[in-house]
Amino acid sequence: MNHVQGVKATEPEGAARPCQFVIFGGTGDLALRKLIPALFSLYRESRLTPGTRLIAVSRKTLNNEAYRELLEERARIHVTASEFRPDDWEAFLRIAEHVELDASQPDQYTKLAAALEDDGKSQRVFYLATLPALYHEVCASLSNAGLVDSSTRLVLEKPLGSDLASAQRVNREVARVFDERQIFRIDHYLGKEPVQNLLALRFGNSIFEPLWRAAHVDYVEISVCETIGVEDRGGYYDRSGALRDMVQNHLLQLLCLTAMEPPVRFEENAVRNEKLKVLQALRPLEGRTVREKTVRGQYTASAVDGREVPAYYFEKGVSAESATETFVALKVEVDNWRWTGTPFYLRTGKRMSKRFSEIVVHFKPVAHRIFQDTGAPHISNRLVIQLQPDEGVELLLNTKIPGQGMSLHPAPLDLNLADAFRRRRWVAYERLLMDVLRGDSTLFVRADEIETAWSWIDPIEAGWEAHYAHPTLYKAGSMGPDRANELIERDGYQWHEALAADS
Repeated sequence: MNHVQGVKATEPEGAARPCQFVIFGGTGDLALRKLIPALFSLYRESRLTPGTRLIAVSRKTLNNEAYRELLEERARIHVTASEFRPDDWEAFLRIAEHVELDASQPDQYTKLAAALEDDGKSQRVFYLATLPALYHEVCASLSNAGLVDSSTRLVLEKPLGSDLASAQRVNREVARVFDERQIFRIDHYLGKEPVQNLLALRFGNSIFEPLWRAAHVDYVEISVCETIGVEDRGGYYDRSGALRDMVQNHLLQLLCLTAMEPPVRFEENAVRNEKLKVLQALRPLEGRTVREKTVRGQYTASAVDGREVPAYYFEKGVSAESATETFVALKVEVDNWRWTGTPFYLRTGKRMSKRFSEIVVHFKPVAHRIFQDTGAPHISNRLVIQLQPDEGVELLLNTKIPGQGMSLHPAPLDLNLADAFRRRRWVAYERLLMDVLRGDSTLFVRADEIETAWSWIDPIEAGWEAHYAHPTLYKAGSMGPDRANELIERDGYQWHEALAADS
């Protein structure tokens, strides 16, 4: 096997220039658990251009050998055994380096400048997997050290602010150094294959788009439910909560892709312009309305699978007096020509009874039920887009049960993406990092999207503070507060799992 500077010599299709990929927070959990395994997978499949280097920046005192030992220790946990091939891994390690640097100290950036020798061919990507409070300091120091030019790219991890004012401040400070076209605000949900398949379903198939509107869609659910608690993120999560941590970014982005108009072309600004229009069309939730159209919950202690799960306020790093929500359900309305009259129900929670992320489009019932005298149940068609744990698409159709009479039962047309495409599935970070290297920002979030989302979220927070200060408790291992069921049932609807159980 031939290597050029430790990188496989095969030039991948559509490859970018050689890259100096710099990770601030290179010894942190995100880098070791997600970014390094993703980069290794891209390397192993010859998708990194020859000459590419990986430079990890952190305050830890590690030479290159010690850093590579740390990478291997964590890779054996987070990279599957079948993909952890010793020859590939040893070659990958040769492109990995560590630079000890305190990101808050501008004078230390000379060490990074020395490590990033300018060969005139490589471009630089700076991935800030660090505290957002450091973003402006890092950007200014990179600029002052002469490490930024017109080809440099910057990747920002969430959270991008904690409210509209802080998000505007982050965007403003970063924009002093980088143009918008150079900034990649990452939301890993947008890198998931089923999320991108949502666009393919809508805009690549003539059977769905004519029906994708209020005239034919009864209601839509978007759920991201987790069985885990806050784990080791208690300190951060207690300042954030489910609304800021999940709804403001992941769920609103999924809502945008579900509700957006067809872009003129599948290119970055055309797609993001349509997403922005959805955010601008969201009906405000403010004041006393939050009591009617939102549910704010917090899990309490319960026995789950034979073990006692502590209440949220007993988790490590969480205040004993905490009123932070771990569950949110919202009734959202999009005031535009396509969707007026069709409610969107958003839901996310921790310590739920099962882990799943899905989008469910409930179509309206048939105009005239000719089988109503046969005892057949009234079941409307549903399109279920499964994001995790399994990736797939399921269309529920009413079909005749074999035998006498015309009794109907819903049966699925089921597309399992793993079965349909028998190849290794890219994880979200692989897709998104590859897009960064190629300069494609279609699946990244623009500054105006971030700020518009926060302008919709902030009144909900204010309404909670004034009218809904204490979350409704729900047992760990349940599907959330009973009020979440009431939220959707008062409109005559049910959550998808309840419908599935009934049928």
